[in-house]
Amino acid sequence: MALQLPAELWLKVFSFLSWRDKLSMRCTCSYFRHLLDKSRPLWRGFSVVLQNLSRYNRSFWRSLAQRHVGNVLLRSGKRKHLKQLHAWLPSLCGLRLDDWREGGVDDLRLFRQLQRLSVTSCSIPLRNLDFLFPLSQQLTQLSLCNVQLTCSASHLLATVGQLTCLTSLLLHHDGSLRVPSLSGVLAHLSELTHLSWTMITYRTLPHDFFSPAHHTGDAALQLLDLQLLNYDAVVTQETLQPLSRLRSLSVFHLYSVPGPTCHLQTWLTSLPHLTNLSIHGECLFPPFVFVYLSISLMSAYSIGGHPLASYADFLPTSLLSLTLCVDLQPNDLRVVSARAPQLEHLHLEPWSSSSDLIRLLPQLFPHLKTLRIRHQHVSDDDFLQLQRLRRLDTLEVLDSYYRPDPSDPSRVIFEPSPRLLRLTSDLQRLTNHRVRVITSSHGDLLSCHCV
Repeated sequence: MALQLPAELWLKVFSFLSWRDKLSMRCTCSYFRHLLDKSRPLWRGFSVVLQNLSRYNRSFWRSLAQRHVGNVLLRSGKRKHLKQLHAWLPSLCGLRLDDWREGGVDDLRLFRQLQRLSVTSCSIPLRNLDFLFPLSQQLTQLSLCNVQLTCSASHLLATVGQLTCLTSLLLHHDGSLRVPSLSGVLAHLSELTHLSWTMITYRTLPHDFFSPAHHTGDAALQLLDLQLLNYDAVVTQETLQPLSRLRSLSVFHLYSVPGPTCHLQTWLTSLPHLTNLSIHGECLFPPFVFVYLSISLMSAYSIGGHPLASYADFLPTSLLSLTLCVDLQPNDLRVVSARAPQLEHLHLEPWSSSSDLIRLLPQLFPHLKTLRIRHQHVSDDDFLQLQRLRRLDTLEVLDSYYRPDPSDPSRVIFEPSPRLLRLTSDLQRLTNHRVRVITSSHGDLLSCHCV
């Protein structure tokens, strides 16, 4: 049957499949495996996770090479693994080293087309960052997350400052790195548009914190997207002047009882042209622990950052995308609706129950195109009222798990519950399948899990 249809038709069918379904189709017969492996466009953007490379045979490596895999996450790797990886996939453009097992990564120079590099969760300290020098004219994205560095902050900044092609820089650490200001490194990264930085060591940001040394007056940076982790620092409007071009701001609050002043008011007043805002109140527990906690207990421990009411009146009217993982009440959403009437993308994840909030969304945010919510404590009627969002095309449910036995709360199944499957089916029927419902999403393989 398969041979009776032209290959072009099968390739068109395969183009609609997910990565998992494509891999499943490869296993059905040698003809489909040949078609899929030889069609490079079908695998554009495909990423693969590799660990213990000795278990992979030549046939496996050949299949990856035929698909021109461009992004790899290598777990628990060593120098010899990089050489093996280069032998089969010399044209890698993206590489993440998770739990790297040696003190240096010198063999990265073998990858002449590498543009995206991420080093995460290394238990063995990196002696220095000299391995970045050969990549200085090719790297456009660099991520260092939960990496032990024995080098000084000055060496770090001097090395990163030579990566003049960087458009994205992410540095997340435990507070051991003391960098008084970002002005020095920003002076050399003229192409940088995305910056993600840990702020745990800062209590007050100096007026020149973001000001490149060679800039004078109110010269603006090229930064469009800024993420601040563990943030709880005092800031002034003068400090924020170089960020006038910023369009996206994400603040992950430090886990602490907030002080009397909400510093977000200063940020929002100084950046009136933001189109994307994400506010996350940090919690004592990592996200996966929430599954086992009651709503009341979650609220008791979720005290990082101020409640939405403290800064809702300062939200820019230019907002199109908003993420709220904070303490908020129904009246706060009404203020948000008045301040950002054209909102198109909303991620709503309050620390308390969202049961009283979901029913308000069609009335308050009629222009929504994408929505991310939790559903566990939302009634069926309120969930199905989302059909009234006439422009909604994508709904992502963030808590697609359930407890099959109410008497055993420790047993959790991480897949959509029968109730959720029924609700999503009903919603799609009511919207004539206009709304795409996502119950499990996968982020960028090269990204860390902090944001």
